[in-house]
Amino acid sequence: MLVVAMNNRKNIASILLLLCISNSITSFSAELESKYNKINQLLDHMELPNGPGIQYIAVKGKGVVFSRSIGLADIKNKIPLSLSHTMTAFSMTKTLTAIAVLQLVEQGKIDLNSKVLNYIEHPYDSGITIRQLLSHTSGIPDPIPLRWAHLTSTQNSFDEKKALSEVLVKNSQASFLPGEEYGYSNIGYWLLGSVIEKVSGQSYSDYVNENIFNALSLSRTEIGFEISHEDNHAKGYLKKYSFMNLAKYFLLNKDILGDYEGAWLHINNIYLNGPAFGGAIGTASAFARILQDLLKNNSVLLGKTVKQQLYSQQTVKSGQSVDMTLGWHIGELDGKKYYYKEGGGAGMHSEMRIYPDRDLASVIMVNRTSFNTRKNLSELDKNIIGK
Repeated sequence: MLVVAMNNRKNIASILLLLCISNSITSFSAELESKYNKINQLLDHMELPNGPGIQYIAVKGKGVVFSRSIGLADIKNKIPLSLSHTMTAFSMTKTLTAIAVLQLVEQGKIDLNSKVLNYIEHPYDSGITIRQLLSHTSGIPDPIPLRWAHLTSTQNSFDEKKALSEVLVKNSQASFLPGEEYGYSNIGYWLLGSVIEKVSGQSYSDYVNENIFNALSLSRTEIGFEISHEDNHAKGYLKKYSFMNLAKYFLLNKDILGDYEGAWLHINNIYLNGPAFGGAIGTASAFARILQDLLKNNSVLLGKTVKQQLYSQQTVKSGQSVDMTLGWHIGELDGKKYYYKEGGGAGMHSEMRIYPDRDLASVIMVNRTSFNTRKNLSELDKNIIGK
Protein backbone atom coordinates (compact mmCIF):
# COMPACT_ATOMS: atom_id res chain seq x y z
CA MET A 1 0.00 0.00 0.00
CA LEU A 2 2.89 2.36 0.84
CA VAL A 3 4.51 1.69 -2.57
CA VAL A 4 1.23 2.46 -4.34
CA ALA A 5 0.84 5.69 -2.38
CA MET A 6 4.37 6.76 -3.23
CA ASN A 7 3.82 5.95 -6.89
CA ASN A 8 0.62 7.96 -6.86
CA ARG A 9 2.48 10.92 -5.36
CA LYS A 10 5.13 10.65 -8.08
CA ASN A 11 2.44 10.49 -10.74
CA ILE A 12 0.66 13.52 -9.31
CA ALA A 13 3.96 15.43 -9.11
CA SER A 14 4.77 14.52 -12.71
CA ILE A 15 1.33 15.63 -13.87
CA LEU A 16 1.69 18.95 -11.98
CA LEU A 17 5.14 19.47 -13.49
CA LEU A 18 3.83 18.80 -16.99
CA LEU A 19 0.93 21.20 -16.41
CA CYS A 20 3.38 23.91 -15.27
CA ILE A 21 5.59 23.35 -18.33
CA SER A 22 2.55 23.33 -20.59
CA ASN A 23 1.26 26.58 -19.06
CA SER A 24 4.72 28.16 -19.42
CA ILE A 25 4.96 27.13 -23.07
CA THR A 26 1.45 28.42 -23.72
CA SER A 27 2.27 31.71 -21.99
CA PHE A 28 5.56 32.01 -23.92
CA SER A 29 3.85 31.21 -27.23
CA ALA A 30 1.13 33.79 -26.53
CA GLU A 31 3.76 36.42 -25.68
CA LEU A 32 5.73 35.57 -28.84
CA GLU A 33 2.59 35.74 -30.98
CA SER A 34 1.75 39.11 -29.45
CA LYS A 35 5.23 40.42 -30.31
CA TYR A 36 5.01 39.21 -33.89
CA ASN A 37 1.53 40.68 -34.30
CA LYS A 38 2.84 44.03 -33.10
CA ILE A 39 5.80 43.90 -35.52
CA ASN A 40 3.48 43.03 -38.39
CA GLN A 41 1.20 45.92 -37.46
CA LEU A 42 4.15 48.32 -37.42
CA LEU A 43 5.31 47.10 -40.83
CA ASP A 44 1.79 47.41 -42.22
CA HIS A 45 1.71 50.99 -40.96
CA MET A 46 5.06 51.73 -42.69
CA GLU A 47 3.87 50.34 -46.00
CA LEU A 48 2.75 52.86 -48.60
CA PRO A 49 -0.22 51.86 -50.83
CA ASN A 50 1.04 50.97 -54.33
CA GLY A 51 4.48 52.14 -53.25
CA PRO A 52 8.03 50.82 -52.73
CA GLY A 53 8.66 48.05 -50.24
CA ILE A 54 10.51 47.06 -47.09
CA GLN A 55 12.60 44.07 -46.10
CA TYR A 56 13.05 43.51 -42.36
CA ILE A 57 14.85 40.67 -40.63
CA ALA A 58 15.98 40.05 -37.05
CA VAL A 59 18.36 37.23 -36.16
CA LYS A 60 20.15 35.64 -33.25
CA GLY A 61 23.43 33.78 -33.54
CA LYS A 62 21.61 30.48 -34.04
CA GLY A 63 18.80 31.48 -36.35
CA VAL A 64 16.19 33.86 -37.71
CA VAL A 65 13.82 35.44 -35.19
CA PHE A 66 11.58 37.32 -37.63
CA SER A 67 11.60 38.17 -41.34
CA ARG A 68 9.12 39.78 -43.68
CA SER A 69 8.94 41.79 -46.89
CA ILE A 70 6.10 44.13 -47.88
CA GLY A 71 5.33 46.59 -50.67
CA LEU A 72 6.47 46.57 -54.28
CA ALA A 73 9.79 45.88 -55.97
CA ASP A 74 8.42 47.25 -59.24
CA ILE A 75 5.56 49.76 -59.06
CA LYS A 76 4.87 49.89 -62.81
CA ASN A 77 4.45 46.13 -63.12
CA LYS A 78 3.03 45.67 -59.59
CA ILE A 79 5.66 43.09 -58.61
CA PRO A 80 5.71 42.45 -54.83
CA LEU A 81 9.00 42.87 -53.02
CA SER A 82 10.27 39.51 -51.76
CA LEU A 83 13.02 38.67 -49.29
CA SER A 84 15.10 37.47 -52.25
CA HIS A 85 15.14 40.84 -54.04
CA THR A 86 18.50 42.62 -53.87
CA MET A 87 18.99 46.31 -53.18
CA THR A 88 21.96 48.68 -53.19
CA ALA A 89 23.24 48.95 -49.62
CA PHE A 90 25.25 52.16 -50.07
CA SER A 91 27.15 53.01 -46.85
CA MET A 92 26.27 49.75 -45.06
CA THR A 93 29.18 48.53 -47.23
CA LYS A 94 31.60 50.44 -45.00
CA THR A 95 31.27 47.85 -42.24
CA LEU A 96 32.22 45.16 -44.77
CA THR A 97 35.27 47.25 -45.67
CA ALA A 98 36.16 47.49 -41.98
CA ILE A 99 35.84 43.70 -41.59
CA ALA A 100 38.13 43.21 -44.60
CA VAL A 101 40.74 45.57 -43.10
CA LEU A 102 40.58 43.79 -39.74
CA GLN A 103 41.04 40.43 -41.46
CA LEU A 104 44.26 41.76 -42.98
CA VAL A 105 45.27 43.15 -39.58
CA GLU A 106 44.78 39.66 -38.15
CA GLN A 107 47.02 38.28 -40.90
CA GLY A 108 49.75 40.81 -40.05
CA LYS A 109 49.44 42.57 -43.42
CA ILE A 110 48.06 45.85 -42.05
CA ASP A 111 48.96 47.77 -38.90
CA LEU A 112 46.07 49.90 -37.62
CA ASN A 113 48.43 52.58 -36.34
CA SER A 114 50.56 52.70 -39.48
CA LYS A 115 50.44 55.68 -41.78
CA VAL A 116 48.23 55.25 -44.83
CA LEU A 117 51.18 56.46 -46.93
CA ASN A 118 52.97 53.21 -46.04
CA TYR A 119 50.43 51.46 -48.29
CA ILE A 120 49.12 53.96 -50.87
CA GLU A 121 49.64 57.56 -51.97
CA HIS A 122 47.13 60.32 -51.13
CA PRO A 123 47.17 64.15 -51.08
CA TYR A 124 46.31 64.63 -47.42
CA ASP A 125 48.33 64.93 -44.19
CA SER A 126 51.19 62.43 -44.13
CA GLY A 127 50.36 61.44 -40.55
CA ILE A 128 46.91 59.96 -41.27
CA THR A 129 46.67 56.36 -40.02
CA ILE A 130 44.58 53.37 -41.00
CA ARG A 131 42.78 53.61 -37.64
CA GLN A 132 41.80 57.21 -38.37
CA LEU A 133 40.34 56.25 -41.75
CA LEU A 134 38.26 53.52 -40.12
CA SER A 135 37.00 55.78 -37.32
CA HIS A 136 36.36 58.86 -39.50
CA THR A 137 38.89 60.96 -37.57
CA SER A 138 41.34 61.52 -40.43
CA GLY A 139 40.24 65.02 -41.39
CA ILE A 140 39.66 63.96 -45.01
CA PRO A 141 36.72 65.98 -46.41
CA ASP A 142 33.31 64.60 -47.34
CA PRO A 143 31.74 66.36 -50.33
CA ILE A 144 28.24 65.21 -51.29
CA PRO A 145 28.85 61.86 -53.05
CA LEU A 146 25.51 61.46 -54.83
CA ARG A 147 27.12 62.05 -58.24
CA TRP A 148 29.80 59.41 -57.58
CA ALA A 149 27.80 56.76 -59.43
CA HIS A 150 27.43 55.45 -62.95
CA LEU A 151 24.84 53.46 -64.86
CA THR A 152 25.26 49.70 -64.73
CA SER A 153 25.29 49.70 -68.53
CA THR A 154 28.58 51.67 -68.51
CA GLN A 155 30.41 49.39 -66.06
CA ASN A 156 32.69 47.81 -68.70
CA SER A 157 34.14 51.19 -69.67
CA PHE A 158 34.27 52.63 -66.14
CA ASP A 159 37.73 53.39 -64.68
CA GLU A 160 37.61 53.46 -60.87
CA LYS A 161 41.23 54.60 -60.41
CA LYS A 162 40.64 57.56 -62.71
CA ALA A 163 37.41 58.45 -60.87
CA LEU A 164 39.15 58.35 -57.48
CA SER A 165 42.06 60.41 -58.78
CA GLU A 166 39.67 63.11 -60.02
CA VAL A 167 37.87 63.20 -56.66
CA LEU A 168 41.18 63.55 -54.78
CA VAL A 169 42.31 66.41 -57.00
CA LYS A 170 39.03 68.29 -56.55
CA ASN A 171 38.88 67.67 -52.79
CA SER A 172 42.50 67.80 -51.64
CA GLN A 173 41.94 70.30 -48.81
CA ALA A 174 41.57 68.65 -45.40
CA SER A 175 38.75 69.62 -43.02
CA PHE A 176 40.90 69.34 -39.87
CA LEU A 177 44.16 67.84 -38.65
CA PRO A 178 44.27 64.04 -38.27
CA GLY A 179 42.89 62.79 -34.98
CA GLU A 180 41.58 66.18 -33.85
CA GLU A 181 37.87 65.38 -34.20
CA TYR A 182 35.25 63.21 -35.87
CA GLY A 183 34.27 63.93 -39.46
CA TYR A 184 32.51 61.40 -41.68
CA SER A 185 34.30 60.74 -44.97
CA ASN A 186 33.33 58.60 -47.94
CA ILE A 187 36.71 59.40 -49.48
CA GLY A 188 38.43 57.89 -46.43
CA TYR A 189 36.71 54.55 -46.98
CA TRP A 190 37.33 54.73 -50.73
CA LEU A 191 41.04 54.97 -49.84
CA LEU A 192 40.68 51.96 -47.53
CA GLY A 193 39.50 50.01 -50.57
CA SER A 194 42.78 50.91 -52.28
CA VAL A 195 44.73 49.78 -49.20
CA ILE A 196 42.95 46.42 -49.28
CA GLU A 197 43.82 46.05 -52.97
CA LYS A 198 47.46 46.94 -52.36
CA VAL A 199 48.11 44.47 -49.54
CA SER A 200 45.90 41.61 -50.81
CA GLY A 201 46.88 41.76 -54.48
CA GLN A 202 43.18 41.49 -55.42
CA SER A 203 40.54 43.96 -56.46
CA TYR A 204 38.44 45.17 -53.55
CA SER A 205 35.33 43.36 -54.79
CA ASP A 206 37.21 40.09 -55.40
CA TYR A 207 38.71 40.21 -51.91
CA VAL A 208 35.35 40.79 -50.19
CA ASN A 209 33.59 38.23 -52.38
CA GLU A 210 36.17 35.59 -51.50
CA ASN A 211 36.86 36.37 -47.84
CA ILE A 212 33.45 37.49 -46.60
CA PHE A 213 30.66 36.35 -48.91
CA ASN A 214 32.15 33.03 -50.03
CA ALA A 215 33.38 32.33 -46.49
CA LEU A 216 29.73 32.39 -45.37
CA SER A 217 28.45 30.49 -48.44
CA LEU A 218 26.54 33.51 -49.68
CA SER A 219 25.80 33.28 -53.41
CA ARG A 220 26.08 36.08 -55.98
CA THR A 221 22.30 36.14 -56.24
CA GLU A 222 22.20 37.04 -52.52
CA ILE A 223 25.01 39.59 -52.28
CA GLY A 224 27.90 40.98 -54.30
CA PHE A 225 28.99 44.11 -56.12
CA GLU A 226 27.04 43.57 -59.31
CA ILE A 227 23.37 43.04 -60.09
CA SER A 228 23.34 39.35 -60.95
CA HIS A 229 19.73 39.28 -62.21
CA GLU A 230 17.93 42.52 -63.04
CA ASP A 231 14.52 40.92 -62.54
CA ASN A 232 15.57 40.03 -58.99
CA HIS A 233 16.83 43.54 -58.16
CA ALA A 234 14.30 45.95 -56.69
CA LYS A 235 13.77 49.20 -58.55
CA GLY A 236 14.83 52.30 -56.63
CA TYR A 237 12.39 55.19 -56.24
CA LEU A 238 12.26 58.86 -55.36
CA LYS A 239 8.97 60.31 -54.13
CA LYS A 240 7.46 62.67 -56.70
CA TYR A 241 6.35 65.27 -54.16
CA SER A 242 9.54 65.67 -52.11
CA PHE A 243 12.39 68.14 -51.68
CA MET A 244 14.83 65.56 -53.04
CA ASN A 245 12.83 65.32 -56.26
CA LEU A 246 12.72 69.12 -56.60
CA ALA A 247 16.50 69.30 -56.14
CA LYS A 248 17.37 66.21 -58.17
CA TYR A 249 19.05 68.05 -61.06
CA PHE A 250 21.42 69.76 -58.60
CA LEU A 251 22.26 66.56 -56.70
CA LEU A 252 22.10 63.66 -59.15
CA ASN A 253 23.43 62.76 -62.57
CA LYS A 254 20.61 63.25 -65.08
CA ASP A 255 21.20 59.90 -66.76
CA ILE A 256 20.17 57.95 -63.67
CA LEU A 257 16.70 59.47 -63.65
CA GLY A 258 14.04 57.19 -65.10
CA ASP A 259 10.31 57.65 -65.65
CA TYR A 260 7.52 58.39 -63.22
CA GLU A 261 5.56 55.38 -62.04
CA GLY A 262 2.52 56.78 -60.30
CA ALA A 263 3.68 59.03 -57.45
CA TRP A 264 7.26 57.77 -57.72
CA LEU A 265 10.25 58.57 -59.93
CA HIS A 266 12.16 55.46 -60.93
CA ILE A 267 15.95 55.67 -60.42
CA ASN A 268 17.85 53.67 -63.02
CA ASN A 269 20.20 50.92 -61.84
CA ILE A 270 23.59 52.25 -60.80
CA TYR A 271 26.94 51.18 -59.39
CA LEU A 272 28.86 53.36 -56.98
CA ASN A 273 32.18 54.67 -58.32
CA GLY A 274 33.92 53.43 -55.18
CA PRO A 275 32.73 49.95 -54.12
CA ALA A 276 34.50 50.23 -50.75
CA PHE A 277 32.44 53.20 -49.54
CA GLY A 278 29.04 52.01 -50.74
CA GLY A 279 28.95 49.44 -53.53
CA ALA A 280 27.53 46.27 -51.98
CA ILE A 281 24.27 44.98 -53.46
CA GLY A 282 22.33 42.36 -51.54
CA THR A 283 19.29 41.23 -49.59
CA ALA A 284 18.53 42.06 -45.98
CA SER A 285 18.84 38.32 -45.31
CA ALA A 286 22.38 38.23 -46.71
CA PHE A 287 23.50 41.11 -44.51
CA ALA A 288 21.82 39.41 -41.55
CA ARG A 289 23.90 36.28 -42.22
CA ILE A 290 27.06 38.38 -41.88
CA LEU A 291 25.80 39.83 -38.59
CA GLN A 292 24.89 36.35 -37.36
CA ASP A 293 28.47 35.27 -37.84
CA LEU A 294 29.71 38.25 -35.84
CA LEU A 295 27.37 37.27 -32.98
CA LYS A 296 28.94 33.82 -32.70
CA ASN A 297 31.79 33.05 -30.31
CA ASN A 298 33.65 31.33 -33.12
CA SER A 299 33.17 33.75 -35.99
CA VAL A 300 34.24 32.58 -39.43
CA LEU A 301 35.13 36.13 -40.44
CA LEU A 302 37.15 37.42 -37.48
CA GLY A 303 39.08 35.95 -34.57
CA LYS A 304 38.00 36.91 -31.04
CA THR A 305 40.80 39.40 -30.40
CA VAL A 306 40.50 41.38 -33.60
CA LYS A 307 36.69 41.19 -33.50
CA GLN A 308 36.82 43.27 -30.33
CA GLN A 309 38.27 46.09 -32.43
CA LEU A 310 34.99 46.15 -34.29
CA TYR A 311 33.26 47.16 -31.05
CA SER A 312 35.96 49.29 -29.36
CA GLN A 313 34.91 52.91 -29.02
CA GLN A 314 37.49 55.26 -30.50
CA THR A 315 38.90 58.54 -29.20
CA VAL A 316 40.47 61.66 -30.66
CA LYS A 317 43.85 63.06 -29.59
CA SER A 318 42.32 65.01 -26.70
CA GLY A 319 41.11 61.71 -25.23
CA GLN A 320 37.47 62.51 -25.92
CA SER A 321 35.41 59.55 -27.11
CA VAL A 322 33.61 59.60 -30.43
CA ASP A 323 30.51 57.57 -31.22
CA MET A 324 32.48 55.33 -33.56
CA THR A 325 34.28 52.02 -33.45
CA LEU A 326 36.47 50.69 -36.25
CA GLY A 327 33.56 50.15 -38.61
CA TRP A 328 30.37 50.90 -36.63
CA HIS A 329 28.58 53.95 -35.31
CA ILE A 330 27.40 53.61 -31.71
CA GLY A 331 23.76 54.07 -30.70
CA GLU A 332 21.56 53.47 -27.67
CA LEU A 333 18.11 51.92 -27.35
CA ASP A 334 16.33 51.89 -23.99
CA GLY A 335 19.63 52.50 -22.21
CA LYS A 336 21.45 49.67 -23.99
CA LYS A 337 24.29 50.18 -26.48
CA TYR A 338 24.10 48.92 -30.03
CA TYR A 339 26.25 49.28 -33.14
CA TYR A 340 24.85 50.34 -36.50
CA LYS A 341 25.58 51.38 -40.06
CA GLU A 342 23.09 53.28 -42.17
CA GLY A 343 23.18 53.45 -45.95
CA GLY A 344 21.29 55.74 -48.25
CA GLY A 345 21.43 57.18 -51.73
CA ALA A 346 19.41 57.66 -54.86
CA GLY A 347 16.48 55.26 -54.71
CA MET A 348 17.42 53.12 -51.69
CA HIS A 349 17.82 53.38 -47.90
CA SER A 350 18.94 50.84 -45.32
CA GLU A 351 20.30 50.24 -41.84
CA MET A 352 21.78 47.26 -40.04
CA ARG A 353 22.38 46.88 -36.32
CA ILE A 354 24.02 44.49 -33.95
CA TYR A 355 23.30 44.14 -30.23
CA PRO A 356 26.13 41.82 -29.05
CA ASP A 357 24.97 41.78 -25.40
CA ARG A 358 21.49 40.70 -26.49
CA ASP A 359 22.64 38.15 -29.09
CA LEU A 360 20.56 40.04 -31.63
CA ALA A 361 21.03 41.75 -34.99
CA SER A 362 18.61 43.35 -37.43
CA VAL A 363 18.51 44.75 -40.96
CA ILE A 364 15.99 46.95 -42.75
CA MET A 365 16.21 47.78 -46.45
CA VAL A 366 13.78 49.88 -48.50
CA ASN A 367 13.70 50.77 -52.19
CA ARG A 368 12.99 54.45 -51.73
CA THR A 369 15.28 57.35 -50.84
CA SER A 370 13.31 58.96 -48.01
CA PHE A 371 12.77 56.64 -45.04
CA ASN A 372 13.56 57.16 -41.37
CA THR A 373 15.55 53.96 -40.75
CA ARG A 374 16.68 55.01 -37.27
CA LYS A 375 13.17 55.58 -35.91
CA ASN A 376 11.48 52.70 -37.69
CA LEU A 377 14.17 50.11 -36.94
CA SER A 378 14.12 51.10 -33.28
CA GLU A 379 10.36 50.60 -33.12
CA LEU A 380 10.61 47.17 -34.74
CA ASP A 381 13.59 46.02 -32.69
CA LYS A 382 11.97 47.06 -29.40
CA ASN A 383 9.32 44.41 -29.96
CA ILE A 384 11.94 41.75 -30.61
CA ILE A 385 13.95 42.72 -27.54
CA GLY A 386 10.95 43.06 -25.21
CA LYS A 387 11.21 44.32 -21.66
